[in-house]
Amino acid sequence: MIRLAACTLVALTLPSIAHAVCPTDLEAAAVAAAIVARQPVPLPAGEMSMADGLCGQGKVVRFLGQAFGPVVGYKAGLTNPAVQKRLNHNAPLRGTLFASMLVPDGAELPAAFGARPVMEADLLVEVADPAALARAQTPLEALRALKTYAPFIELPDLMVEDPSKLVGPTLALINVGARAGVVGRAVPVKATPELAEAFAAMTVTMSDGSGAVLDSGKGSATLGNPLNAASWLARDLAAAGTPLMPGARLSLGSFTKLLPPKAGMVVRVAYEGLPGNPVVGVRFR
Repeated sequence: MIRLAACTLVALTLPSIAHAVCPTDLEAAAVAAAIVARQPVPLPAGEMSMADGLCGQGKVVRFLGQAFGPVVGYKAGLTNPAVQKRLNHNAPLRGTLFASMLVPDGAELPAAFGARPVMEADLLVEVADPAALARAQTPLEALRALKTYAPFIELPDLMVEDPSKLVGPTLALINVGARAGVVGRAVPVKATPELAEAFAAMTVTMSDGSGAVLDSGKGSATLGNPLNAASWLARDLAAAGTPLMPGARLSLGSFTKLLPPKAGMVVRVAYEGLPGNPVVGVRFR
């Protein structure tokens, strides 16, 4: 196995991936180098299967850990039909979240936080019982396996020169675009049928600093109920031989369109229908 320090990753020459098979360690290191350097990732020359994309993701994630710190959780990407349509893949995908990616409510970040930065309204949950979450068959059963939930603005990075050419395998290869996210105040879970239903019924609204609505969506836009994304992640990880640990954070997917951030923009996301109507915000410079 090739082991490279983060500074070495950034300095690597970025060769094109010339064949549609699982990327080699060197090719995966080049992808990781581009991600760390916030440069466009070189796309494979031919069609890559989903198995190859996931194989490459495993290698890329190991290199990214050298720069981004320990794994703190996972994200469910492509849980919203509108995002699936934009990114040309009709099923969820899993990415890995690292410690340095998560910043607190009210953070100020550069608008160019990635090579191809976008933002979306999301939700973050903390796992209490991983085994129970993997077994969950209903949103209420999933809720019973969680400790907290928090409003969350995910800040993905589409990472390639031309995002319109992204397809499922290449999205998997780039760790489903995981780059950063702004975390609001965590709310302890009270596992009631009413709360489980509220996650599907809520209206999530993204607004700018003047109060103008940028986009909004229902909780049900995410796999019918975002709690279904939590149990999907737990099962997907178990099937891959990477079981969840208690305390892991899970990003459940988008309730809004992927929108580009702009310097000087203030963004606020509100969750109307959840207890207390929680909010989270970020400022871009």
